[in-house]
Amino acid sequence: MVEYFFRQKVISWMVAIILGVGGIVSFLGLGQLEFPEFTIRSALVMTQYPGATPEQVEEEVTLQLEKAIQRIPNVKRISSVNMVGLSQITVELKSSVQAKDLEQYWDNLRRKVGDAQAYLPPGTGTSIVNDDFGDVYGLLMTLQSEDYSLKQLEDFADLMQREIQLVEGVKKVSIAGTVSEQIIVSLDHDKMKTLNISADSIAGLLTAQNVVGNAGSIKVQGKRLSIQPTGEFDDLEALGQVVIGSPASGLIRLTDIATIERKLNDTPSILYHSSGTPALSIGVSFASAVNVVDVGKRLDTKIAELEQRMPLGMSLNTVYNQPTVVDDSVTGFLINLVEAVAIVIFVLLLFMGWRSGVLMGLILVLTILGTFILMSVKGIELQKISLGALIIALGMLVDNAIVVTEGMLIGVRKGQTKLQAAKDVVSQNGLPLLGATVIAITAFAPIGLSPDATGEFVGSLFWVLCFSLFLSWITALTITPFFFDLLFNTDKERQSDNEDDDPYKGVIFTVYKRVLTAAINHRYITIVLVVIALVGSVASGKFVKNAFFPNSSTPLFFVDLRLPEGSDILTTEQSIRRLEEEVMDMPDIANVTSVIGGGAQRLTLTYSPEDRYASYGQLIVETNTVEARDARMREIIELLRETFANVQYKVQALQVGPSAKAAIEARIYGPDPEVLREISSDVEAIFQAEQTMDSVRLSWSNKVPFVEPVFLEEQARRIGVTRDAVHTAFLLNNEGETVGLYREGSDLIPIVMRNDPNQRYDIDNLASLNVWSQEQSKYISMADVISNVDVSLDNPIIKRRNRVRMLAVYAEPLPLSGETAASVQARVRPLVDDLELPDGYRIEWGGEYETSTDAQSALFASMPMGILGMFIITVLLFGKLRQALAIWGVIPLTTIGIIGGLVLVGAPFTFMALLGSLSLIGMVLKNGIVLMEEINVQAKGNSGAFDAVVAASVSRVRPVSMAAITTILGMIPLFSDAFFASMAVVIVFGLTVATVLTLLILPVLHCTFHGIKSE
Repeated sequence: MVEYFFRQKVISWMVAIILGVGGIVSFLGLGQLEFPEFTIRSALVMTQYPGATPEQVEEEVTLQLEKAIQRIPNVKRISSVNMVGLSQITVELKSSVQAKDLEQYWDNLRRKVGDAQAYLPPGTGTSIVNDDFGDVYGLLMTLQSEDYSLKQLEDFADLMQREIQLVEGVKKVSIAGTVSEQIIVSLDHDKMKTLNISADSIAGLLTAQNVVGNAGSIKVQGKRLSIQPTGEFDDLEALGQVVIGSPASGLIRLTDIATIERKLNDTPSILYHSSGTPALSIGVSFASAVNVVDVGKRLDTKIAELEQRMPLGMSLNTVYNQPTVVDDSVTGFLINLVEAVAIVIFVLLLFMGWRSGVLMGLILVLTILGTFILMSVKGIELQKISLGALIIALGMLVDNAIVVTEGMLIGVRKGQTKLQAAKDVVSQNGLPLLGATVIAITAFAPIGLSPDATGEFVGSLFWVLCFSLFLSWITALTITPFFFDLLFNTDKERQSDNEDDDPYKGVIFTVYKRVLTAAINHRYITIVLVVIALVGSVASGKFVKNAFFPNSSTPLFFVDLRLPEGSDILTTEQSIRRLEEEVMDMPDIANVTSVIGGGAQRLTLTYSPEDRYASYGQLIVETNTVEARDARMREIIELLRETFANVQYKVQALQVGPSAKAAIEARIYGPDPEVLREISSDVEAIFQAEQTMDSVRLSWSNKVPFVEPVFLEEQARRIGVTRDAVHTAFLLNNEGETVGLYREGSDLIPIVMRNDPNQRYDIDNLASLNVWSQEQSKYISMADVISNVDVSLDNPIIKRRNRVRMLAVYAEPLPLSGETAASVQARVRPLVDDLELPDGYRIEWGGEYETSTDAQSALFASMPMGILGMFIITVLLFGKLRQALAIWGVIPLTTIGIIGGLVLVGAPFTFMALLGSLSLIGMVLKNGIVLMEEINVQAKGNSGAFDAVVAASVSRVRPVSMAAITTILGMIPLFSDAFFASMAVVIVFGLTVATVLTLLILPVLHCTFHGIKSE
C-alpha cells in the first residue's frame, strides 16, 4: 500500500484533492446548532374532572389511567400531578427506545388511555395525550402593545403565524398567551325569582337553540337537497332575543332578565409581558437536519416584511434567537479550532523543522476536512460537541504522522532511500499504530454507546473522534510518505552513510537518557515515589467539587416566583409587575419577558417549562454580557430576600445539557399525606439551616383553604333540592357555567352564564343565595339546605411517582457562591438519611445527583467491555501479558495530573471532565504502545536488553512529546469555554503528567517485570 501511493502520484494527488475539496463542500453544507439535539421521551396525559378534589382526581381518575399506562412496554417512569379538577400524568420511556419508534409508542399510549375512558367516573372529560410538548422554539418573540387589546394582538399574530409557517426550514409556529373571549350572560337573579325561571331552563334553551344538527335531505325533481334550518345566533342581538318564557303577560326574552356582553376571560390561564407591557408569545420551531443559521436569515427577511405591515403601536421583541446564538457559537468555536490547528502547526514547525511542520500540518488539515465529509454522511451538525471533539483529537491526529515522518527521517539520515524508509517504518509501526488508534477510539466508545439523554447529547464526540482518528491512521500510512517524498531532499537529509551515527545527541536527549538510567537503576525508589504521589493526589480529591454540567455562556437567566398556592393569577401578575419594574431599572438589562401562570414556550431542550399554576410566574432576563448576568442575579436575589418575604423564588442561569427540575431534591414516598408533610417539614428544616442552600420549596406547596358548605341531605330531599342544583347555584355565583357556543366564522366562543356582579355573595353570605327546587318549581333559600359554611386546610396538589404518593423537597445551591449541588448535598444528606421514618416510608435523592448518576451509570455500563477490549488488543499487539501490564500500569497514575490540575485551577469535576479522563486512557495507551513497540524492535538488534530499553525510550521522546505538546497546546482555546473548561484542565494536566510518566515509569515497569538490569 505504501509503495502504491508512493509511486502512483496521480492517485495520491486525487485522494488529497478529494479530501480537500470534498471536505470544504461538506463543511459548507453541514447543519449548524449551538449544542446537539437529544430526544425527549415523554408524553403528557391530561384529564379534566370538574369540581373534584385532588384526592378524588387521584383515586377516581389517575389510578385508573396509571394502571392502563403501566401495561405499555419500556415505560421508565410514570409521574402524576393531581389538582382540583385536573389530572396530569407524565409518561417517560426508557432511554433504550429509539427516536424513530416514539410515534409507535405514543399511538399505543393513546389506545391504552382511550380504553381506560370507560372506567372513569361520570363528568370526566376525555383524556388528551400530548406528545409534542418537547418541541423547541429556537426563535421566541413577543408581540406587544399598550394601545391594542390582546384580541387585536392575536389577530396580527395569526397573520404572522400563517406567513412564517411558509418559510423553508420552519417546522411549527405556535402562539401562547392568548386570552379567550367569552359571551357573558349576566343574570338578574331577582327578576328570575319573580318570574320563576330557572337557570337550568335558560341553559337548556341556549344549548338547544345554537346546536349544529342534521336535518337530513329532501328529494326535489330527481335531486337530493340537504335541509339546513336557520336559527343560529348571527349576532349578540339575536342571542338576546331568545324567548325563555311566555306567561300570561307576554313573551319573556333573554334581554329582559340578563345583560349580554362580549369580553375577554377575566381568569386567564397564562399571561405574557414584554418589559411590563401585555404581550403574546410567538415561538418558531425549526425542522430537523437544517442549517438554523440559514433558516434564521430567511426568517429575518420575512419578519422585516411583516413589521412593515404591522399596525402603528404594535412592536415585536426577540426573547431568544437560536440562529444568532448558533452563528456566534459556531463561529467562535471555529475560530477556536483554527487557533488550535495554528498552534499545533506552529509547534511542529518549531520543534521538527519547517518541512516536517508543513508536511504534518497538511496531513492534519486534510484529515479534518475528510472528517467533515464523514460527518455529512452521518448527519452530524457543526456544534460545540462535534467541533470540540476535533480540538480534543488534534494532538492524536498528528500522532501517526509524527511516527511515520520521524521514522522516515531517521531512515533517510541513516542512508536509506525514501521509499525504503517508508516501507520499513510502515511495516514496523503500521499494525501497532492501528492497534493504538483502535484503543484510542475504544476509550471514547462508552460515550457513543451510552443510551441515555446525556449520552445522546455528547454522542457526536465519539463519532467525530472515531472518524478523524481512523482517517489519521489511513493518511499517515498512505499520503504522508507521498508528501514526504515531495518535501524532503534525500541528499540534504542524509547525514552520512554510516548507520552508527547517533541522531539523538542533543541536550534534551542526553539529559533524559541520564534521568531514565537513574530511574531504572533505582527502580523501587522510583516506584515508591510515584505511588506516594498517587496516594497524595487521591487524598487531595476531597478538595475537588463535583458538578454535572456548567451554566451556559448565554447572557440569559430566569427568575421564578411562587406565591402561596391558591393565589389568583391576577394577584401573581401584580407581584410580577413589581419585580419587573425593579429589574428593568437595573443597569445592563437588555430585555425582560415575563410569563404568569406557567412556564414559557420551550426555547432550548435544556429548558423545562413549569406546569400551569396560577400562583407561578417567571421572568426571562437578558443582559448585555455574561458578567452583567452574574451581577444582576446576585442583585435580584438580595432584592427578593428583602422585599418578597412571602414568595418562594429561584434564580438560575440557562443550563447546558440535560437538567433536573431542581439541583437538589429529596423525595419522600409513603401513603399518608399528613405523615409525608411531617417528614418533609424535618427535611425542609435541615435544608433551610444550610446557609449555602437557596430556594427551598415543596412540590406539594402549602396547604390552602377549601370552602365546604355542609349539605343537609334529608332536608333538601324533602323540599326537592338536589346536590347538582346546589353546585349550579354556587357556580353561577362565581366563575359561571358554560352553556353553549357562539359561532363566528371559524371561532367558537363559549357562552358563559352567571349572576349579575351586583347580585353575587361573598364567602360570609353564601347562605343568602337561592337554589332552584325542581320538585316545587321555585327558588328556595340556600340556608334551608346547608347548615353552615366551613373552611378547612387541605393539599392543593398530590403528586405521585411510579404509582406511589411522593412529596419532594427542592433546593438549589446559592447561585454564584462557588458551591455546586453535589458539595451542598454532601453536607445535608447525612442529616436527612439519619431521620427516623415510619414503616412504609422512604427517602430517595433526585435532582442533579440522580441525573448525573444515571448518566454515569449508562456510561459505565459499556465501559468494562471497552476496557477489556482495549486490554486484549494491547496483549495481542505484543503477545506478552507483562508488556501489556506495564503499559496499563501508567493509566492509574494519570490521576496525579487530573486531581492536581483541578485543585490548582479550582475547576469542578463535571461530566465533561469525566469524558476527558476517559480520553486520557486512549492517549496514554497510544503513546505507551508506540514506545513498547520500539523497545521490542531495539531488543531484536545487537544491543543488550537494558540498552534496547534506553535506546528505544530515547528514540520515542520526540514522537511521544510532540503528540502530547500538540494536544496540550491545542486545548488552550477551550479554557475560555465554560462547557469544555473542566475537560481542558483534565486533559492538559493529566496528559502532561502522563507523558512524563510514560517516558519514565513505563521503561521502569518494563525492566522490573522482565528483570532487566543495567549492564
